[in-house]
Amino acid sequence: MRRPLVLAAILASTLGFPVQAEILIGVAGPMTGKLAWTGTQLKRGAEMAVARINAAGGVLGEQIRLIVADDFCDAQQAVAAAQKLVADKAVLVIGHYCSGASIPASKIYAKAGVVQISPSSTNPTLTEQGYANVFRVCSRDDAQGLQAGNYLADHWGDKKIAILHDDTTYGKGLAEETRKQLNKRGVNETIYQSYEPGKDDYSAEIAGFQTAGIAVLYLGGYHTEAALMVRAARERAYPVQVISGDDTATEAFGLIAGPAAEGTLFTFVADPRRNAEAADVVARFRAENFEPDSWTLHSYGAAEVWAQAVRKAGSLDPQKITETLRKYQFDTVLGRIDFDEKGDLTVQNWVWYVWKGGEYVPLE
Repeated sequence: MRRPLVLAAILASTLGFPVQAEILIGVAGPMTGKLAWTGTQLKRGAEMAVARINAAGGVLGEQIRLIVADDFCDAQQAVAAAQKLVADKAVLVIGHYCSGASIPASKIYAKAGVVQISPSSTNPTLTEQGYANVFRVCSRDDAQGLQAGNYLADHWGDKKIAILHDDTTYGKGLAEETRKQLNKRGVNETIYQSYEPGKDDYSAEIAGFQTAGIAVLYLGGYHTEAALMVRAARERAYPVQVISGDDTATEAFGLIAGPAAEGTLFTFVADPRRNAEAADVVARFRAENFEPDSWTLHSYGAAEVWAQAVRKAGSLDPQKITETLRKYQFDTVLGRIDFDEKGDLTVQNWVWYVWKGGEYVPLE
């Protein structure tokens, strides 16, 4: 598992051609389908990081090559993608995006001894499985749900609240954590139910909530359905307050929802585009006419963390790298981060945002 392209290297050496060793790493996420926008963010973040690392000399004197794997945000396809990345001898996987993809894929990486660093999978189960090789550079949904539940109780405790989820690992998990905290605060939701993801229209569901007198709609799910629900509510002149989670932090939500996005609230990690450490990287992305929103910089940061750990360990041995990841702090575009024994960030940081004037900004 030490190096890819071994046969090609042997042949090149035999023929007298210079051999350029490579280290393969993978980035995995929904490169196609309804979440392809987010998959592109992960891909662009990893690509930029690899380019910058290689320009600085690579790691251990060798250059990095990136492999892109499409999991369609699907558990079975994620397993297939993970198996392919392992077969291709990737020593790191940046991914996956969806928790429902990361969790089954993590079992493949654990068995193969491949380091996995997810930029965005927030479901607690990912790092609760006890795999030494699994890390994430984002916060967890139990902390996100705690924040959301408290906010609902503080601001709408005397109103009718509906909590919905799309029955995915991410969406249902976030909704349940939010509901748990809301109930702890002595507030009971009026409606708690799932919705069918992938539909083109949710006007019937929205009409039902309006009839029931729902004042606040909390959505555990992805931005595509959230945007359609917001549009359906505005088309009915229904002033329901829509609140959602971190997947709403993407330009795609605003493009789908249009003017109806205005006023939508959601939780997201502290926007790394505002970090002084990220200024140069953000400028480079924007020079390429690409806005590094959502999880772009988390993908970049995952590659940074790994590269720094390899240099500190002086080795690509996965056990040495995982030990190094837990032992040291790392300076990245995400700021200075370090991991606990589970592979989670030691500091969980969720912030409230609002869609305003066609973009999301911190809630004042």
